[in-house]
Amino acid sequence: MKRRGSGILLHISSLPSPFGVGDFGPAAYRFIDFLADSGQSYWQILPLNPTMPVHGSSPYASSSAFAGNSLLISPELLFQEGLLDANDLKSGPQFSEQSVSHAAVHEFKAALWETAHTRFKAAGPDTAYQRFCAEEAWWLEGFALFTAIRNDLSGLAWSDWPQELRDRQPEALRTTLAKLSERVEREKFLQYVFFKQWSRVKEYCNQKGIQIIGDIPIYVNDDSADVWTNPELFRLDEQKKPKVVAGVPPDYFSRTGQRWGNPIYRWDALKKSDYHWWVKRIAASLRIADFVRIDHFRGFVGFWEVPATEATAVNGRWVEAPAMDFFTRLSRKFPYLPIIAEDLGVITPDVRELMHQFEFPGMKILLFAFGSDMPHNPYIPHNLPRNCVAYTGTHDNNTVKGWFEHEASRYDTEQLFRYLGREISAEEASWEFIRLLMMSAANTVIFPLQDVLSLGSEARMNTPSTIEGNWAWRLAPDQPAPDIAGRLREMTQTYAR
Repeated sequence: MKRRGSGILLHISSLPSPFGVGDFGPAAYRFIDFLADSGQSYWQILPLNPTMPVHGSSPYASSSAFAGNSLLISPELLFQEGLLDANDLKSGPQFSEQSVSHAAVHEFKAALWETAHTRFKAAGPDTAYQRFCAEEAWWLEGFALFTAIRNDLSGLAWSDWPQELRDRQPEALRTTLAKLSERVEREKFLQYVFFKQWSRVKEYCNQKGIQIIGDIPIYVNDDSADVWTNPELFRLDEQKKPKVVAGVPPDYFSRTGQRWGNPIYRWDALKKSDYHWWVKRIAASLRIADFVRIDHFRGFVGFWEVPATEATAVNGRWVEAPAMDFFTRLSRKFPYLPIIAEDLGVITPDVRELMHQFEFPGMKILLFAFGSDMPHNPYIPHNLPRNCVAYTGTHDNNTVKGWFEHEASRYDTEQLFRYLGREISAEEASWEFIRLLMMSAANTVIFPLQDVLSLGSEARMNTPSTIEGNWAWRLAPDQPAPDIAGRLREMTQTYAR
């Protein structure tokens, strides 16, 4: 990201598809063609890990930091391989083209995957599959068994499983593996298909000169294969439940802070292992993407630790983490660390020092630039440094049009008009924001596709601190319109991106 470039933020689930959710099928390739035609350098996605209905199907609350979300597998590509037939593809309900119904999609695709797995087994041994299982066994075995047990126990959290399974007693694991062998094998098959399909999407992307920006949350979910198989790396009690959980302290936006509930790492244990688990996680992430954004980056320097018994984040405390040692070790393992630091909010000098030391670009959000401090605001275009990734907004913000129509005060819009030198309408706002970032000094600028399409609040992807109605927006089959690529390409060329 040392050169000027621009890109689009769009999660896979938002792509068009006749099967209720975006996937790695034909629409993914059409979108890559759109990116190439419009002169873009990057496609930014959200985490690709399995989602959990109990957490609102958020891609940031997963049952594994290493596995892929099987809902993103393309039935059409399985049809091309002969693992599904035409009747299988027609067997589902009539899904909405505008939004994802996660529960309905999960039920439909679970039946498809069972059919595909049955046909895969009937075809006889597959060398590529066997090689995948052997190479990925270090995480795949635990994830597949975790998922099979959890499903067998009706979604019960692993810390509430029978003690012998909770504590991973060898004899209990052997007995359960034998009992659930069919489900375990199906989970391995789905992971094989997921990574095979995604690797082809990424390869096509790279061939077109476009790089993938991935996304990993700093913490993992407590009810995950990661914590079940590595309890020694987390601060848990004797019942394997978190003693303390992650969050952020009270601030201007919340008097009680945010209690996220993720288990806290035992950084002393991680350090003794030379950060082996994190090295594996970064390596796995860089196989999926060319760059990775790390959510809540400041947690590597110091984190807000809240007793698990507390209902809010008020009674937490700051705890120092070994950031400099950690990233020094990582830099020895990887000759190049293509990391983007999510550094939004109140960031202390020690975090800035770490980012400067390793040259990690931070994030700048244009939607936050038009307050009373506009001339000196760090997100206003004339103040942007070269080494940053600037966004009109992210998946956690309203769209630019939605902000303009529903969230911006009269003072905010007057500041915007003053900066532009003229008044604009809600219909013009998105592209004016895009132009401001295109002409800025920031090396990298990213726009949610919703802003490129000038969509309003109905296209918002996520509203933080809410569970319902998120992660559901989908691109219409006829979008983007053909003229959008030309308009974006012209602007990209004009500002040397």
